[in-house]
Amino acid sequence: MLRISLIDGDDGQSLRLEGRVVGPWVAEVRRLCQPLLSANGQLTLDLSDVSFIDNNGLALFRELQARRVALTNCSPFVAEQLKGGNS
Repeated sequence: MLRISLIDGDDGQSLRLEGRVVGPWVAEVRRLCQPLLSANGQLTLDLSDVSFIDNNGLALFRELQARRVALTNCSPFVAEQLKGGNS
């Protein structure tokens, strides 16, 4: 299960993700990010409450980072997943 909340801030929009970014939730995150990136190009993903990311989720987050999406508040475990070369 993954909970996704949209937060409007002074410096753009962010999505707060809570849970596991796996399976069909990866496509849902992608679907929600597309219009936000198209609208203003500034997006932050708050990963403070993400406990696990599968390989497809890692690939998506790397794509988003290449598009200058900020990934913030990662737990040490998630930070290591994002640094790893396996995707």
